Amino acid sequence: MSPQEMIEKALELSTADDTVVIVEEGASANLRFAGNTLTTNGVSRSSQLTVISIVGRGVGVVSRSAVRADGLDDVVAAADHAAEDARPSEDARPLLEGTRSDGWDDPAEPTSIGVFGAFAPALGEAFAAAEAGGRRLYGFAEHEVTTTFVGTSAGARLRHAQPTGRLELNAKSPDMRRSAWTGVSTRDFADVDVMALDAELARRLAWAENRVDLPAGRYETLLPPSAVADLMIYLYWTAGARDALEGRTVFSRPGGGTRVGDTLSSLPLRLYSDPGAAGVECPPFVVAHASGRQTSVFDNGMPLAPTDWISDGRLAGLLQTRHTAELTGLPTTPAVDNLIMRGPEGGRSLEDMIASTERGLLLTCLWYIREVDPQSLLLTGLTRDGVYLVEKGEVVGEVNNFRFNESPVDLLRRLTEVGASEQTLPREWGDYFNRAIMPAIRVPDFNMSTVSQAS
Repeated sequence: MSPQEMIEKALELSTADDTVVIVEEGASANLRFAGNTLTTNGVSRSSQLTVISIVGRGVGVVSRSAVRADGLDDVVAAADHAAEDARPSEDARPLLEGTRSDGWDDPAEPTSIGVFGAFAPALGEAFAAAEAGGRRLYGFAEHEVTTTFVGTSAGARLRHAQPTGRLELNAKSPDMRRSAWTGVSTRDFADVDVMALDAELARRLAWAENRVDLPAGRYETLLPPSAVADLMIYLYWTAGARDALEGRTVFSRPGGGTRVGDTLSSLPLRLYSDPGAAGVECPPFVVAHASGRQTSVFDNGMPLAPTDWISDGRLAGLLQTRHTAELTGLPTTPAVDNLIMRGPEGGRSLEDMIASTERGLLLTCLWYIREVDPQSLLLTGLTRDGVYLVEKGEVVGEVNNFRFNESPVDLLRRLTEVGASEQTLPREWGDYFNRAIMPAIRVPDFNMSTVSQAS
């Protein structure tokens, strides 16, 4: 059966009071390479069915992969029975009145190895340039398209096709002692300039020929968009209204309530999500496979709109379901699958920010990020693949890696410059959250808490 036929049949089979059916059809293609040589390539397909049955206020959820027509009734029956046995859900609300997406009847969108048609020859040229320059390229390119179909007993028939691509490139010196990384996110690989990326990696390996060891301490630090994305995504993930209301997070107001309305930065920052933002488009409606502290299956199909999380430096919103909005008295603001940060007009490029730095550190990326204290959102992690010393506007060498301890919320308070925003690939969270537009930032006293022996 087609995804649409599977949804209609599942809705017909269900004996529950209300039903939500989600079908996700995925297709992916990849290239992997090491030592200036393509090593593997492949394509794959996937299919996932989720049936959400609602009996009274009880909810039953069953998900299965690669369900065939003759197995559909078993999945629906299991979800119905789970709903009958479930305790009442506190987030129970009537399903939203149904709307129908344009193109609902269209099939799932594919991808294939052909998506790399122009990229692969350019990658070969980059291999040749790297070989001639005495460096080795490692990494991978992945492209997937997930087409999501949502049907409900309230009449919703919604469809969204989501292309997601990423390229990660790591260059190493022949002795493997110097390493540099770069990565990009893309919808179709048509906008990827792999030769320019290789040239940037070559420049960074050249910087690393001079080694300078520095002690732990607080340093003026330039964080590129990728590193900023990893920190802001973690902030976003922890910005749940329910947790804030219950006093669990940095967004909780002492004495009760949330910090919505509080100033987080003296600079006129905007942190927001927009399902229609160019280059980082994402589903324009809620897709919830299960209820949690930030999601509700009863909100499936709810339209998503541009949403400010921080506006003009003030906390403007938290992740809300219809249920938590009733508890907080704030608007319903569900999660959106992209994140954008912009500073004041006229933000400078990272190159210009380097040129105006008297003495400081330039990071490449962060990794192994973990939460230390939810009350302050203190995070720890490591630097990776290049920390560089800048003196009098010039990069003069590579320094050792560090472990850092910082709160992204406190960073917003302390940062002194926000650069121009650009689409970027989060290094740490790119597997889970690929769509980000971020600036570089300048922090006068970034906390490099200890020296790391990682290399």
